[in-house]
Amino acid sequence: MSGKLAAAPATSPETARPRADHALTAAAILEALDGIILGKPHELRLALACLLARGHLLIEDLPGVGKTTLAHALARVLGLKFQRIQFTSDLLPADILGVSVYRPEGGRFEFQPGPVFAQLVLADEINRATPKTQSALLEAMEEQQVTADGTTHALPTPFFVVATRNPTEQTGTFALPESQLDRFLMQIRLGYPDPAQERALLTGTDRRSLISQQPAIIDPETLLALQDAVPQVHVSDALLDYLQALIAHSRESRDYVAGLSPRGGLGLLRAAQAWALLHGHRGVHPDDLQAVLPAVVAHRLVPRAGLGGDDAGPARGLLEAVGVP
Repeated sequence: MSGKLAAAPATSPETARPRADHALTAAAILEALDGIILGKPHELRLALACLLARGHLLIEDLPGVGKTTLAHALARVLGLKFQRIQFTSDLLPADILGVSVYRPEGGRFEFQPGPVFAQLVLADEINRATPKTQSALLEAMEEQQVTADGTTHALPTPFFVVATRNPTEQTGTFALPESQLDRFLMQIRLGYPDPAQERALLTGTDRRSLISQQPAIIDPETLLALQDAVPQVHVSDALLDYLQALIAHSRESRDYVAGLSPRGGLGLLRAAQAWALLHGHRGVHPDDLQAVLPAVVAHRLVPRAGLGGDDAGPARGLLEAVGVP
């Protein structure tokens, strides 16, 4: 996740700010995205909630299902500076972060920023690069900064990474290490469109043309205000009890190789607050937590060998084992 996600005490209903204006703004953003990415309303809401929670998004799916289009559409609708980095096996860390260039006229080295210096960075096919190159994003995603030649350079604000990952069974891919995976707040899949939506894609306007014609719905300052509002969404003690019960079960159950980390638990809370804000809730409901749980735990909870199941299996197991208090 981006930045240092610090634990916050549960807010009270008296201190929580009104959510109506935030929900209306979010609805306008989602309406614009729905016009570009057809038939994926739930996935779009997860992507926006991820951004509002100041997290990073991992999209794992087959090539050609709209992963890059989603990232580009998000940047356009939110008015963010966008950069796409195509990850390949010969990509070097300096190709992402930047490099120091010697300037003979001044007799000194000058840092030339790389493509990571954008507000929304698309790391396309991230698992086609070597682990060394993948790890170049770790500091950027966690600290929102880049260190080169002993000098630290701040990244733009807001800063959001959308990474796409091809299925690991495809040739030419490298597995993402756990430390890299844990930096992503959510992992989602887009999947194939249904027949009606595919017909609309086949007969409608090219998606790239739609993106180029789409005006920004908000500016970065408004986005920052929405992000600042997320931690203010009220979280009751009962909801925290439910959250802690889910975390505890993930650690105690023999179904998983390892349970949710503290960072994963904090991320789940922030994602639920962002989901509640999108829907105009003054406080986090159990339904909000349940809606974001599959995307937050899909890449964190690994079933033990022999259990099988799909991406939704870990979340389904948690929700079935832990009842709402």
